[in-house]
Amino acid sequence: MHFTKQEKSWMMYDWSNSAYGIVIVTAILPIYFKAVATGAGVTAANSTAYWGYANSISTLVVALLAPVLGAIADYRPFKRMLFIRFTALGIIATACLPFVPQSWWGVLLAVFVISNIGYSGANIFYDGFLTDVTDADRMDRVSANGFALGYLGGVIPFIVVMVLELTKGFGVMDQTMIVRFAFFLSALWWLVFAFPMWRNVHQTYYLDPVDHPVRASWHRVRVTTGRILKNRPVALFLLSYFLYIDGVDTIFSMATAIGVDMGLSSSMLMVVLLLVQLIAVPFSVLYGRAAQRFGTKPTLLVALGFYAFITLYAFFLHDQAGFWFLAVLIGMNQGGIQSVSRSHYARLIPKQEASEYFGFYNIFGQFSAIFGPLLVGVVTQLTGRSTVGASSLFIFFLIGFIIFLYVPKQTAGDASRKGNL
Repeated sequence: MHFTKQEKSWMMYDWSNSAYGIVIVTAILPIYFKAVATGAGVTAANSTAYWGYANSISTLVVALLAPVLGAIADYRPFKRMLFIRFTALGIIATACLPFVPQSWWGVLLAVFVISNIGYSGANIFYDGFLTDVTDADRMDRVSANGFALGYLGGVIPFIVVMVLELTKGFGVMDQTMIVRFAFFLSALWWLVFAFPMWRNVHQTYYLDPVDHPVRASWHRVRVTTGRILKNRPVALFLLSYFLYIDGVDTIFSMATAIGVDMGLSSSMLMVVLLLVQLIAVPFSVLYGRAAQRFGTKPTLLVALGFYAFITLYAFFLHDQAGFWFLAVLIGMNQGGIQSVSRSHYARLIPKQEASEYFGFYNIFGQFSAIFGPLLVGVVTQLTGRSTVGASSLFIFFLIGFIIFLYVPKQTAGDASRKGNL
């Protein structure tokens, strides 16, 4: 399949910001923050709580702003302008992380919050650009290849950092220098590979400019909320997505805790994380091809079935070999279910209002991160086994599967796709 310049540029943004996702959000900064915070006299429990609060604050800010920002972005030329500004905010804040003094853990946390708002906010407009860069019959492949490039793009800087860790900076860098280099590399990687998106991707579908875009956008958010509630395909999909994506994100975020319970060392957990990223690359592409051939609905139902099996398998998990198998299953399905969900939703919505609708999509994705960890935590405390806590997520996939069965096959957005308004 030959991709256009716009499609390639759009997919490369997934490559560019994935270094931030793995280095800053998942692997390096959380460990570094806990080290500097506890070194400054903060208890381990409080440092963990503060890190959780920082993630919650940045998530909440973006989730609350997502619909109105999306609505504003549907007016030309705001989508591109807002995307560039939020991306720049994330990159600049990330580039500031290496310069925060080691003892200033509060400032480090604040800079992370700003960077995460830029990162998550830019993704609203990035997702919304999917309808601008490609046609409906190519969305599955484009979306899937974007995720595949994202996983691969995140792996390369992560491997560089791991090599520095294992070689102790080749004898010329201490631990703090390696961590700060990882922060700088993430910002540089994000900046360099975001340029194709900034330069080549433009808003094709849009609403005509108005005198008061913010006021008009608030009105459109209220109207669109009512439309979504009355639009059966969109409403049912978002409800199903809210449930199953909660399970997907929770499984990934809780995997390291389960690995620790299985006796894996921190270095081995890094290898497991790398394995998941690498496996996700080809399987994201395969999911895109399957969706193009068999349709997004059957493909998503298969993915939900796999995740239901993963949660049931976790119940019987008792050794490290089983954990490695669990990691392989997660890698096989994580990118696929996310990419096909994005392309399926893009088919359901009107192109000229894609950013606003993706604002709601991001709200459901952001707020879903609350209930899964809560359920796992409660069940784990009651049973004393984190594997049983993970298996409790089966209910999210079961209910999400049942609701998704009732999502009509036809795309509600087709009638609205009449070009520029």
